[in-house]
Amino acid sequence: MHGIGRRLSFSTLIIVFSTLLVLMAACEKQSVTGDENKAMVHRVEELWNMGNLTAADEIFTIDFVNHDPSSPDVRDLETYKDFITRIRTAFPDFHVTVEDILAEGDKVAARWTATGTHQGELMGIPPTDKQATWSGMTIYRFVGGKIAEVWWAKDMYSLLTQLGVIPPPEHVKE
Repeated sequence: MHGIGRRLSFSTLIIVFSTLLVLMAACEKQSVTGDENKAMVHRVEELWNMGNLTAADEIFTIDFVNHDPSSPDVRDLETYKDFITRIRTAFPDFHVTVEDILAEGDKVAARWTATGTHQGELMGIPPTDKQATWSGMTIYRFVGGKIAEVWWAKDMYSLLTQLGVIPPPEHVKE
């Protein structure tokens, strides 16, 4: 009886130890996945800055979904590529910089700043030749190492004010 108790304890110990190893490996893989997802977001940054649309097929899933309140017609990968082209045509010197980036689970959040000189038509607005800087935040959802879904929040008010389309807010009088 004494030997059976020892075998059960040893068997239990092996099971617990094996489970711990699996959990540790999963935790380690999760942090690597987060880093890999962050690296993929930086590839999106390069995509926008360089305009190399062939990279989009390596970055996004085939059934990619885009959620952008300021561009509701941009829903899938093909219209997203077209959108990048339209923005880079409107702002030939377009440049985006990821300022902060956080990853958790299958999502990455990025805070970014974009700059450019308005030299082409943008949303029906003729070129103004004005330099603009605007910011926003984007949440990316990943599936299988690629971006499957994106949600945008952009400071369009600031952009349109800088381009002179919207008058600046009145200063508060004391």
